[in-house]
This record gives sequence, structure tokens and C-alpha cells, in this order.
Amino acid sequence: MNRFPSWFKPFAASIAGLLLFLCLTIMFVPAAELQRLAARALAPYGLTITASSFGKAFPLGINAKGFSLSGQSGELLSFDRLELRLRLLPLFLGRVVASAKATIGTGTIESEAELTRKGRLNLSCSNIRLEAIPFFKTVAGAQAKGDLRIKGEVAGQGKGAKGALQIEARDLDLKGVTISGTQLPDASYKTMQGMLRIKEGKVNLESVTLKGDGLYVRLSGDFPAGYQPAATPLNLKVELMPKPEFLESQKFVFLLLAKYTVSPGNYLIPIRGTLASPQLQ
Repeated sequence: MNRFPSWFKPFAASIAGLLLFLCLTIMFVPAAELQRLAARALAPYGLTITASSFGKAFPLGINAKGFSLSGQSGELLSFDRLELRLRLLPLFLGRVVASAKATIGTGTIESEAELTRKGRLNLSCSNIRLEAIPFFKTVAGAQAKGDLRIKGEVAGQGKGAKGALQIEARDLDLKGVTISGTQLPDASYKTMQGMLRIKEGKVNLESVTLKGDGLYVRLSGDFPAGYQPAATPLNLKVELMPKPEFLESQKFVFLLLAKYTVSPGNYLIPIRGTLASPQLQ
């Protein structure tokens, strides 16, 4: 007596065939070719990759050391170690789920993404030192120090994506931040807290605040999701609220920002352009 429904055998055969194909791909395709395939996949987004070593991880995965992700402005992210794997059990259920683990100095990044159905992404970053992230220097021209944590989940794809990412940083020190040639104040902050909420095809910055001894900063606005990272248009604004003694200590910087004054001790700065090239309006 056949205990299985009529669709089970072709379904099982399809899953087995998929697993066999993936195993053969990982086993017999040279690591250098896998790296070239990854590079071609990222090229349409204006991104390039390099790695000091690039190999295979058992049973279905790849790993890399000295992995670097760059854009038009230069290096954006640099990982000491990076590992990507396809999870086997979900494949038997007709789902494609990939997990990633990476280290940046003493910090760790863990994520899991489902590529089938409506899509889903879980992300957790802890103990990431800002000075180990090249983005701040290459895009903002800044020296950044501090401890960063990010945690959140996004479900869906494209304009249907919904979710939120919580951001927290402590003991921040930001110096030399310039946007389209205009310098922003050098400052140290005890905390940064905020939320990036994804809905209706946009990433909204909610309650992103930086609290320092002499300066309070609030960042808000949005940008569309799904664009090529370098070409993502920005619709942001930065509000600066310095204490009188802090304003006096960086008088020249605030003179350059005088046109953005909305009231004494309150500056509102619109930021447009793109993620790769922010511009003050």
C-alpha cells in the first residue's frame, strides 16, 4: 500500500536533484570561479569585492578571509572572516535559506535570509567598533570611534518589505565629518539610539538621536529601499542643538552653518544627494 500522496515522489526527486546540483557545484567549481560569480552578482549594484582567501565550507557554503566590499567612493566594509551557508533542512521543505557569519575585529555579525516565498531577513551585530568600518572615512571623510550594535528583522521584498532595525552605539567620537565640502562639528557622544523602520518601499529613520555633553543631534528622514546602494537618493535632515559653551568652542564651524539656523542654538540641515555622495541642500 502506497502511504505517500501522488505528489511526494516528484517533489522528493526535485529536492534531491537540487541538493545534488548544489553539492556538485560547491565540490567541483573552483573557488576562484565562485568569487568571480559573486563579483558579477554585485556589479549591477555598483559594488566590488576582494578577498585574501576565498574557499568552500562544508557542506554547502563558502568562506573568505580578508573580505572587502567597495563602492565608487572606495572601501565600505572589511571583514576579517566571512562565511555564507545554505541550510540543508529548509531545502527539504522547498525553501532556500542562507545564513551568514562574519567578524570585524572583535565584533560579530550574524544573519539569516530566506530567499523563497516572500523573503525574510534577521540581522544581529554586536561589539562592532566604528573605527573598523571604512565607510565613515571613504564616504563621510570622518574619523569615527565607538561601539555599535544592530538588531532587527525585515520580512518581504521590494516595496512590500516591512520591518525594523534597532541601532545603538556608545562612547562615540566623530571628527572631520564633512558633507559636500561643509564641515560638521567634531563631538563626542555618550550614546546614539535609533530605529530604522522599513515600510511602503522606504527606510524611515525614527528617533535617531546622539547625546553628548555639549551637543544634541537628531537625525530623521527617509530613503527608498531596493535601489543600488551607491545611487540611493537621500531625503534626510540633521538637527544640531549645541550648548552655548560648545558653540563658542567651535565658533568657526557654526559660522559656516549659520544659514541653517532656525532659532538661537538650533540648526536644521537638509541632506540630499545619494548614499555614495551626500549633498547639503
